[in-house]
Amino acid sequence: MDWRDWELFCEVVEHGGFSAATRALGHPKSSLSAAVQRLEGHLGLRLIERTTRHLRLTDEGNTIYRRIKPLFSALHDTQSEALAMSGAVVGTLRIKSPYEFGAHHAGPVACELMERYPDLTIRIDVEHEIINPIAENYDIVFAMLEAPLPSTDIVIRRVFTLERGLFAAPSLLERLGKPQTLEDLGQLPLLAGPGDKAWAITTPGGKTEHLGVERAKLVSSNAHIRLQAALAGLGVVRVTSSFTRAAVEAGSLTPLLPDHVCEPLSVHALLPTRQFVPAKVRSFLDALETHAHGGAAMVAEPLPG
Repeated sequence: MDWRDWELFCEVVEHGGFSAATRALGHPKSSLSAAVQRLEGHLGLRLIERTTRHLRLTDEGNTIYRRIKPLFSALHDTQSEALAMSGAVVGTLRIKSPYEFGAHHAGPVACELMERYPDLTIRIDVEHEIINPIAENYDIVFAMLEAPLPSTDIVIRRVFTLERGLFAAPSLLERLGKPQTLEDLGQLPLLAGPGDKAWAITTPGGKTEHLGVERAKLVSSNAHIRLQAALAGLGVVRVTSSFTRAAVEAGSLTPLLPDHVCEPLSVHALLPTRQFVPAKVRSFLDALETHAHGGAAMVAEPLPG
């Protein structure tokens, strides 16, 4: 009996289908289908009803999934705890991150760690939505929290604070004028994220004003898309300073109201609650903290536990 077939069956069910499981695991769809077929043949049961668009568990498949899924979850937790106790930085580290943070902070740290630890493999998926690291089987989920956590079985291990600024292309400023005050800024087209509330901006006098973004010209959760729109002269973008550094140095973007301070972006590192945090997770968060202290654009605030 190949227990890996049982586990792959669980992965297919958990991800809602063969295609989604293929994307999440990096395995060929044919190998996942073959694993489920072998398991069905061994048991003499039909576990999954396959259609072109949907996957549906049979009653027998649902019963088996509910019974064996907790066993594999416990097995993975035990492995993680054993690796944490051994201090070995090995295996696959699965991370989910918003694009902006992943591209300019998590990505460079991942490359550094993989050079340092040859037996470590890292997978970084880009997703703006907050997800449950337990349900989705991630070791770390980086998220900008503006709502309660989706589960009480999640802990926040680190908070990374990123400095943000306001930027626009010279072509926009030549056409509409460079703002000198927040009132001037409010007359320009804005590029916002879907979860953006009014932008909190502190004036040189220490007063915090709020700039409404309800009529933003572009709304996108992808910071790179907003950056592209800003470079094209379509509007003002509020984004982390590290994300725009190259464009500012090249003269493609101009900082606006530099004597004003935008509310920083707080990125939380969400982990499944475990008694032992795996060495690969500790190493990544520690390296990310070192990366944060290497520049003024990001500050790490470690939390107890």
